[in-house]
Amino acid sequence: MILDFSIPGILQVDMTPYVKSMIEEFPDKLSGKTKIPWNENLFKVDPNSKHLETKQAKVFHTFVMKGMFLCKRGRQDIQPAIAFMATRVTEPNEGDWKKLVKMMNYLKATKNDVPCISADDTGTIQWHVDAAFAVHKDMKSHTGATMTLGSGTICSISTKQKVNTRSSTEAELVGFDDVVSKILWSKLFIEAQGFEVKANIVYRDNTSSMRLEENGKASSGKRTRHFHIKFFYITDLINRNEIQIKYCPTEDMIADYMTKPFVDVKFEHFRKLIMNLSNTAITS
Repeated sequence: MILDFSIPGILQVDMTPYVKSMIEEFPDKLSGKTKIPWNENLFKVDPNSKHLETKQAKVFHTFVMKGMFLCKRGRQDIQPAIAFMATRVTEPNEGDWKKLVKMMNYLKATKNDVPCISADDTGTIQWHVDAAFAVHKDMKSHTGATMTLGSGTICSISTKQKVNTRSSTEAELVGFDDVVSKILWSKLFIEAQGFEVKANIVYRDNTSSMRLEENGKASSGKRTRHFHIKFFYITDLINRNEIQIKYCPTEDMIADYMTKPFVDVKFEHFRKLIMNLSNTAITS
């Protein structure tokens, strides 16, 4: 990993040698002709698909973990694929292998892409947090989040939720709870470096969950009375001005990229925002 500061005010996180080594080590021949790392069936599991033999299953596990290292640093654009495949390493099947091959072909097609990160002068941390309701085979939901200080995503999260929820509103609350500790830690970390954080803003696109987060049990009715008290910890954080919640239209919700496999223009739109490719000095 090369941290390149050659462009004033911009950090380029260059992991192209790592990506190229993954491509060279992968046992299947890669065409590199795909521009999207998944299809719309990414989160779906075919129960009739044959399980991989032990040797191939080990290769699957190895490359998913290599992808995990990569997507947490220089290639956050593949994180939803890795988040799903990481749930399959104990029992991968041929369908999972095809998904890995597609992602590897995408990495070959974009092997020279380098994300750019820059901070503006507002002293504002901006988070986008979202959830996709019941998208997994066991009907669990998926949490997505992104963080920026200006342009490009510094930190992102894409993870299957650990509990089943009964509505999209509940899934949104669980999603916020999944990432709230990192939202607080990021603020404390930046302040510990001597910088002032003037605002720690969390953008949301679900107004029902926002009301519950802002008002706690005061906004809870028959359909939400069962919600665990931990979800209203967020209300306390808002009251203490540790975080602010603002509405973001769904079409601008960057974290949506981390919750579902887009295969249309939204994929390219959100990917460019996450990677901030317009400022990169290295492109495929």
